[in-house]
Amino acid sequence: MADWQEHISINPAVCHGKACIRGTRVMVSVILDNLAAGVPREEIMGSYPSIQEPDIQAALAYAAELAREGTADLPLEHTV
Repeated sequence: MADWQEHISINPAVCHGKACIRGTRVMVSVILDNLAAGVPREEIMGSYPSIQEPDIQAALAYAAELAREGTADLPLEHTV
């Protein structure tokens, strides 16, 4: 999804500046945590009525962008 920026924003006055679905206080990390836990998209949207399918897609695209461009502390894999 090339237009994930239209769905995600950061505001220092909202959720301590964490990435949120634009116009809400639903953090992207909450959406991703739910997806990682196997929560169906319909259930996520039911729990957060302001969230729609394109917002969930944007959260995934945002995470993919971070994975491509960012770094995280990962254990070093040792091969023999």
